[in-house]
Amino acid sequence: MSNFKEIVTKAIIGKAKKTSTNEFLITPELNPDTILGCWVINHKFNGFNNSGVVNLEGTFDVNVWYSYDNDTKTAVSTQSFSYQDKMPVRLKDNTTLTNKEEIIVRSLKQPTVTNVKVENGIVKLNVEKELGVEIIGDTKIKVSIEDEEDDYEIVTDEEILTSADENAMDEIDEEYLK
Repeated sequence: MSNFKEIVTKAIIGKAKKTSTNEFLITPELNPDTILGCWVINHKFNGFNNSGVVNLEGTFDVNVWYSYDNDTKTAVSTQSFSYQDKMPVRLKDNTTLTNKEEIIVRSLKQPTVTNVKVENGIVKLNVEKELGVEIIGDTKIKVSIEDEEDDYEIVTDEEILTSADENAMDEIDEEYLK
């Protein structure tokens, strides 16, 4: 005969990912001629519940390496940017997001500059990133319980003593006293 028990545990109750591309502007100190390189570093982010929708906030630094003075000299310009985004995450079992759940945000694709150009001394660049969100909350699982099954092996003291004596006899070297 089997019964069922319900176990309450923490599990992923919602999961989503979003790729976004945003345009940013950098005005270097010197008038750039050519962009030699562009990279994103120091990406930091988090997520929080705002009326049932996950709000994402983050920052990163962009470094632009460029040439100036008719391509005879180079410089690097660095600027920090922040972003905000909303990510609606569908939760399992039609539940709604409350402040009890834990929100985990992961960078699935680090921010990368996908396009960069110079227009009138201003560097325009597109940054693409992909963030994933997991919502951890309470959920129930049902397990079958077998009441009649006893999986313990019964051992008596006599079996232990007999087994120990047999092992001791196997270890005696009869040639030792000769």
